[in-house]
Amino acid sequence: MSAHRLKSRAVLDRQEFGRTGHHSSRVVFGAAALSRMQQDRADAVLATVLEFGVNHIDTAASYGESELRLAPWLNQHRDGVFLASKTGERTGPEARAGLERSLQRLGVDHIDLIQLHNLVEEDEWHTAHGRGGAVEALAAAREEGLVRYIGVTGHGLRIAGMHLRSLDRFDFDSVLLPYNFTLLRDYSYQADVELLIGRCEERRVAVQTIKSLARRRWAGAEGPRFSWYEPITDQPALARSVRWVLSKPGLFLNSSSDARLLRPTLDAAASEANVPSDAEMQADADALQIEPLFDGDVLERI
Repeated sequence: MSAHRLKSRAVLDRQEFGRTGHHSSRVVFGAAALSRMQQDRADAVLATVLEFGVNHIDTAASYGESELRLAPWLNQHRDGVFLASKTGERTGPEARAGLERSLQRLGVDHIDLIQLHNLVEEDEWHTAHGRGGAVEALAAAREEGLVRYIGVTGHGLRIAGMHLRSLDRFDFDSVLLPYNFTLLRDYSYQADVELLIGRCEERRVAVQTIKSLARRRWAGAEGPRFSWYEPITDQPALARSVRWVLSKPGLFLNSSSDARLLRPTLDAAASEANVPSDAEMQADADALQIEPLFDGDVLERI
């Protein structure tokens, strides 16, 4: 699929999404934000996506009503976006059935990128990569034209290492993992991430980042919750967090499931402000009491 420019007032920077040939906006719209919305609200959010020229949408079968909310919009804009989804299934038959259901719910005849969702646990990894597993089934679906590319995603401090193993086992087209200033202060995780990014650069595998706006796990804070973790809502700190991630060449930033943060995220990504220093990022972490979401132990599961 060729890249089509969407009408907008502030088109974001774009770069080639790995070896796919598609030039994706540096911010990928995380359609988990649509999971609990009515259609009119979802349409308003997608209008913001269009306004900023976001041309890459990331959803998943497990994101509530997201696929259904995207369907009417895709009916008008399918040719202008790179459409990604995910499956949490590990066996071949279940992954195939899930893919077919997603295609039906989205109202499309193919998905550009299908991703194995949160492939981090050892037993699930072996099932997915084994004979009759999800990887085999998705590769067959690619041959049939139901999907064009295959990726792998995950959470936690183990995931960079697991992605390296996955890339050794199968030639994935993309990876997705947590990436923010505070998480990268864990030097073991940082080393794994840097090794993974280097491997991806060699193979032209796209690298997507999540949790760029994570503040900490919820700790009794009041108010509505639109993500499983408490996000950064302080506008200057949010903007610095976005610019810090996007200052890293080759990385894509997937937007938060909290739709209230979409426009500030896109404004920051479109800004020509200076890249924040590590000292500024640390000052934000101290002032906002930002904590790692994962610890390699009891906090690994979301």
